[in-house]
Amino acid sequence: MGTEPLDSATPPRVSMVMPVHNGARWLSDAINSVLAQDYGDFELILVDDASSDESPAIMADTAACDPRVRLIRLDTNIGLPAALNAGFAAARGELHSWTSDDNLLRPHMLRRLVTTLDAHPDADVVHADFTLIDESGAETGRSHVGPVDRLLFGNNIGACFLYRARVTEALGGYDVGLFGVEDYDFWLRAAQKFAFVTLNEDLYLYRKHGGSLTSQRGDQIQDLTARIVERSLPDTLPPRRRSEILLGLVLRSHWRWRGDLVRRAFRADPWHVAAQLPVLARWWIIVARNRLTS
Repeated sequence: MGTEPLDSATPPRVSMVMPVHNGARWLSDAINSVLAQDYGDFELILVDDASSDESPAIMADTAACDPRVRLIRLDTNIGLPAALNAGFAAARGELHSWTSDDNLLRPHMLRRLVTTLDAHPDADVVHADFTLIDESGAETGRSHVGPVDRLLFGNNIGACFLYRARVTEALGGYDVGLFGVEDYDFWLRAAQKFAFVTLNEDLYLYRKHGGSLTSQRGDQIQDLTARIVERSLPDTLPPRRRSEILLGLVLRSHWRWRGDLVRRAFRADPWHVAAQLPVLARWWIIVARNRLTS
């Protein structure tokens, strides 16, 4: 592994990490959206996760032209969570964020997130709304992030965020065994120790396309999601709330009927599960049809 040296010894305020593995298609646009920020006190750490396409050349050219850009080269492909950890291990900023090689920052994203954290010194994480775009960049919808007290019902932190470096240090980074849900797991663990601020401003563009992880590994990601949510459920959680969360996991699994989760939800609150039997029956039919046509 190699890291390009910095020209400046002055630490930046923000460290933005971008892991890249064969992401040449949208990489230049993703990088430029970071470099075009109207808040300039940042470093961009590009982590080349053993790319074999044109990505290394794009990243090398960028690093050669802009002193804010650092390049870490990995000899073998280690996957997204480990690549993130490699990037943040080299980070010098007191505030951390990361983005993907196919997504875009709006020009004022960093300024608004930094300003919000500065206005809330007791908070450690700020997250904001974002727009969904397709492969061509056309907008297809907006995602409104939710309050952290609803985090067990789904990853409502979203794709646009900034957090203090002490969050990274306290959590030990991202779990390399949870590829695909490493961000959700990170937020679930963070919510147990740190305060969040929700900013309902559209600051980011998230690209949905056929090559994304959620498209390629949907069923496996749902299994991992169920695992990390269940282990995060506090012992003090009311039975009804536990049952609601477990049934929510069942209804998010499109390809496999999760009878194990239904049974655990029933043990927590039989009356709630009984009231949801019509919904569960319809969902069982949907899952069965999906498996027959796959």
